Amino acid sequence: MAVAAVLVGLTACSSDAPQVPTPTDAATAPGTAAAPATAAAPAPSSTGAVVDVPVQDASLGARTAAPVLPPVRVQVPDLAVDMPVEPAGVAPAGDMELPDGADVAAWYEFGPAPAAPAGSTLIAAHVDSRTTGVGPFARLRDVAPGAAVVVTTADGTTHEYRVRDVVRVPKDTAPVGEWFDRAGAPRLVLVTCGGAFDREVGHYADNVVVTALPLGG
Repeated sequence: MAVAAVLVGLTACSSDAPQVPTPTDAATAPGTAAAPATAAAPAPSSTGAVVDVPVQDASLGARTAAPVLPPVRVQVPDLAVDMPVEPAGVAPAGDMELPDGADVAAWYEFGPAPAAPAGSTLIAAHVDSRTTGVGPFARLRDVAPGAAVVVTTADGTTHEYRVRDVVRVPKDTAPVGEWFDRAGAPRLVLVTCGGAFDREVGHYADNVVVTALPLGG
């Protein structure tokens, strides 16, 4: 997941996984509720992760495991984005794990799934990679409010969303607690890298973030 020079312009996001507010309980069931956070979400790591994972205290209260159906496909028809989605957890450095290539997206499996009644369903992908070049999520910066986003879960059910907004935020001020939120209205958050590429540190300066709301929600 490293990046480099002019090729770097095409590979840089490889080391830029979101730094997640990390669940302290590795056995947390995908899509299950978590205890309230006891600490503020950390700033993105020095690796320039696409998303830093906010820390959750797993010791408070019991969890009730509920079956979830993971997303397996994400589409943004207006941008011709059509990508497979894989479940992902947290890497040792605290970054959200992402596939090496930019042609596969990752769903944060310790957060809400598309059918969850509350919280943010987070799907992230590299903007580019050394092996696959520029990926479909590079087009997210051009999505318009009101555009459709379709997420398909493992049982073949499609979940339709409408884009509320697309923003570009500096990684050092990224509101990762909102992206990994388990409460509030259900929503879909798509994250990738954007902005200028910093050759000294080897990653992009910003994140491009699309927030979409369930159709009819």
